[in-house]
Amino acid sequence: MRCCGRSGATMGSISQKGGPGNSLAWRLCLSIPGGKRDEDLILPINSSLSVTLHQDQLKTTTTVAISKDFAEDRIWLNGREEDVGQPRLQACLREIRRLARKRRNTQDGDSLPFSLSHKVHVASVNNFPTAAGLASSAAGYACLAYTLAQVYGVESDLSEVARRGSGSACRSLYGGFVEWQMGEQADGKDSVARQVAPELHWPELRVLILVVSAEKKLTSSTVGMQTSVETSPLLRFRATSVVPARMAEMMRCIEERDFQGFAQLTMKDSNQFHATCLDTFPPISYLNDTSRRIIQLVHCFNTHHGRTKVAYTFDAGPNAVIFTLDDTVAEFVAAVRHSFPPEANGDKFLKGLQVRPAPLSDELKAVLAVEPTPGSVRYIIATQVGPGPQILDDPNVHLLGPDGLPKPDA
Repeated sequence: MRCCGRSGATMGSISQKGGPGNSLAWRLCLSIPGGKRDEDLILPINSSLSVTLHQDQLKTTTTVAISKDFAEDRIWLNGREEDVGQPRLQACLREIRRLARKRRNTQDGDSLPFSLSHKVHVASVNNFPTAAGLASSAAGYACLAYTLAQVYGVESDLSEVARRGSGSACRSLYGGFVEWQMGEQADGKDSVARQVAPELHWPELRVLILVVSAEKKLTSSTVGMQTSVETSPLLRFRATSVVPARMAEMMRCIEERDFQGFAQLTMKDSNQFHATCLDTFPPISYLNDTSRRIIQLVHCFNTHHGRTKVAYTFDAGPNAVIFTLDDTVAEFVAAVRHSFPPEANGDKFLKGLQVRPAPLSDELKAVLAVEPTPGSVRYIIATQVGPGPQILDDPNVHLLGPDGLPKPDA
C-alpha cells in the first residue's frame, strides 16, 4: 500500500478477492452457510467454511482517502456514489475509528498524520458481478476493513470489523481455506475467522464460476437469511444437528485433500442450504432453470466417469461455482460448452486461467442427453485458491485522484 500526502489526503489501495465462500465466503465457493443469532452484531447460528479465490481472476479493489478538506464521508461502488449512511458501512467506520482512537490513546505522541475527525472518501470496484450471489459483499467489506485499517494504523484482528459489514467478509480476510467460528459470547468477541489451510495447500484444486446472470438478485442474502431464521424449522435443525459434523468432516477432507469427500459434501450442503430457502416462508428461490440444468450436468458427468470428478455449489443466486481438479477442467469446460453453447461471445466465453481445448467424446455427449440451451451460461471464469488481501503500491491503480474523487477511468 502507498500512504502519502496528497492534497491533504492520506491514501491507501488494496486488492482483495472477489468472492467464497458456498462463499465465494464463500460462500464464493464452498461454504456451509447459516443464519444469524444476532442481526446487529452479525453473529451466526453455526460455524462455516469458505475458499478464498485468486485476485488474478476475481477481485475487489478499494482506495481510501482521508482529508481535512472533505466535508463529509462519501463512498463510490463501481463508479456510482452510494449512501454512506448504510448501517453496516457506518458500523465498520465506527469500529475502525474506535480502534484507531484506542491505539492513539495508548501510545505516546500522535502517530497518525491526520485528525480522527477528518472525513473519509472510499472508492471500490469489483471485476465480477455485484449482488448476484458471488459474495461481492464479502469481498467488498473485507477489502474495506483491511484498507481502512492500513490508513488508520489499526493493527488488531479485523474479523469483527469486517463481520459488521458482511458476516462472510471476516472469512475473506484470509487466503486459502477459512473457518468462521460462530463463537458463544454475546458480544461476539469470539466470533472470528481463522485459516484452516493456506492457499498452496491443495495446488491441484480448480474453481470454475459459471455466470448465469449478472443481474442483482431480487432477495438479498441478508433479508433472505433473516427470514429463514425466523420461519424455517429446517434451518434451526440444520444448525444444531447437521452442520457441526459436516464442519469436522469438511476440515478432514481439506486436510487430507480428499476430493471425493470434499465434492460430495459440498454438493449436499449446497442442496440443503437451498432446501432451507424453500422451507422459508414466504419461500425463497435463488436458483433458476439454468442452475438446475447445471446440477443435472454435474451428476451426469460424474455418473459417466463412475466417480465424483466435479462438484457444484450455489450461494444466494443462480450462478454456479464448480470445484474440480486440474486434470478434469478441460473436459468439463467442453461439456459446459456443449450443453450451454455461447451465442455471440465465443471468444470471451472462457475467462481467467488458460484452459486447453479438449474434445468431448460421443459417449459423454450421449450421457449428457440434454437439449443445448445457447446463451444460458453467459461465460465461465476459471480460477484457483488464492491469498488474502494484497497491498497495491502503484498509485496508477488507485481509484481516487489527488482531489479525493474517483478518477474518470476508475
